[in-house]
Amino acid sequence: MALIDKFVNKESTETRRRRRLPEAARDNILDAAERMLISSGPQSLKLVDVAKSAGVSNATVLHHFGSIDEVQTALMRRMVRDLVATVLAINDQVPDAFRSSGEAVAALFDAFEARGAARLAAWLELTGEARRLTVVREAVREVMDRRAAHHPEVSREGLEDFTLASIVLALGVGLFGPTLGELMDKPRGRARQIAIAMLLDQLQQALGRV
Repeated sequence: MALIDKFVNKESTETRRRRRLPEAARDNILDAAERMLISSGPQSLKLVDVAKSAGVSNATVLHHFGSIDEVQTALMRRMVRDLVATVLAINDQVPDAFRSSGEAVAALFDAFEARGAARLAAWLELTGEARRLTVVREAVREVMDRRAAHHPEVSREGLEDFTLASIVLALGVGLFGPTLGELMDKPRGRARQIAIAMLLDQLQQALGRV
């Protein structure tokens, strides 16, 4: 009986391992594609280059995705899903966001500036795939709803304007901040500092502190 149980358990483990292999292979390819997107932009996402970065053959990429277009589509989906998770986590990371001294703004900037989110948004816009950001909009709206419930003294319109400005500035900083800062001989991170200071001024006005 023990021998049978051992055989069954071994078979079950091996079956699970076999099932995980294709998923792990896909993740490896998408990880490589995401690194390339963040470091070099969407123009770098070519079949030969993605395969080389992932350490696999062109045929392997095609086996798991069918085409480089499908790799790009899968990457879009995964990055949008990760961005949504990050946005929703802001509510837990900064419990009293609209009363804190910049923590919520910094968290929102981290969400849209880090992990290539700015490049992702630009990529989706330029390729006519901006509709994929609808799920991000819903996540942002959920965070706003939570904030509005905790802070009824802040008008809904003011809250929405503040969130819109935060995302637009965060995406702008993510795309152009380092390059423009360097061109203007500004220290690294200066664009982010200026943008957050502007948003905090708007936040104070929304809270009636000015």
